[in-house]
Amino acid sequence: MLERVYFISQQTAAKTHVTAIEEALEAGCKLVQLRVKNQPETVVLELAKVAKTLCDRFNAKLIINDYPLVARSVNAWGVHVGLQDMAVRDVRAIVGRDMIVGGTANTFEHIQQRILEGVDYVGLGPFRFTTTKEKLSPVLGLEGYQRIMDRMRATAYYTPIVAIGGILPDDVPGLRDAGVYGVAVSGALTNAVDQKAQVEKINALYS
Repeated sequence: MLERVYFISQQTAAKTHVTAIEEALEAGCKLVQLRVKNQPETVVLELAKVAKTLCDRFNAKLIINDYPLVARSVNAWGVHVGLQDMAVRDVRAIVGRDMIVGGTANTFEHIQQRILEGVDYVGLGPFRFTTTKEKLSPVLGLEGYQRIMDRMRATAYYTPIVAIGGILPDDVPGLRDAGVYGVAVSGALTNAVDQKAQVEKINALYS
């Protein structure tokens, strides 16, 4: 089952991907995405091995961003692909039918495309401006999510939507009420003084 709180790793001047993931797991996150950009696959594989060991220790699920071969190699729970990345059918050919596959979207039309491609969930965003992602798509804001979720209900689409992009705990009630399944967080958790409290707060808003 897809968790409501989804941590996406980022490397900062102060923290490596591994440090950020370990802290998120200690804070109570049960779903983690290793998101490494502009690195050779061999580097990503080594990071993924460490991340998988950590996730196993904390009984959490690991998703690998962009690298299906790495996801298969470490027996990750899932893999996530952007709109400009490998086609979902090609990802499935590598990882098989049992691994969770998620895809990025920015519009309702993207969501339709992703559903037809057979993804298990859609990462919809960005909610607001974020420095985590290069080549940022148009910012949606709460109104954008509300509009898209209304169209999903009208079309009877039930694929889980995960909001992503600069999300803070205070944004969660509005997104939840709009019908968003869960939220992805990165900087809001990595930079938090009390990460455990942040995770508990978001989980409580969904319980």
